[in-house]
Amino acid sequence: MIQLSSTATIEILRLRAKSQEPDPKLRIAVVNGVCLPLSYSLSFDSGEQPGDQTYRCNEITVLINSKALPYVDGLVIDYSEDLMGGGFRFHNPNALQTCSCGNSFAISESR
Repeated sequence: MIQLSSTATIEILRLRAKSQEPDPKLRIAVVNGVCLPLSYSLSFDSGEQPGDQTYRCNEITVLINSKALPYVDGLVIDYSEDLMGGGFRFHNPNALQTCSCGNSFAISESR
């Protein structure tokens, strides 16, 4: 299960209102990382793909491919503003290592 903090929910709803997608849903993906092997990707998508799992978090429908789910199960997404600007923060209990920017991560090789 993936969780969105209240501040992440507010920011996602704000961004969703600007989206050009019809009925936009939040897609969470795991892609090749820069600093470490894996990285998070957030985007809006209007349709489900084969293998997608659908969740409801607060007021947001979340799509995630079932192959990526083991890497992000238990993920908490937060949003915060600081002196360097705002951004999403990822708190992943499966990550053994994260880079300083917090977007790339590594997990156990056994997954």
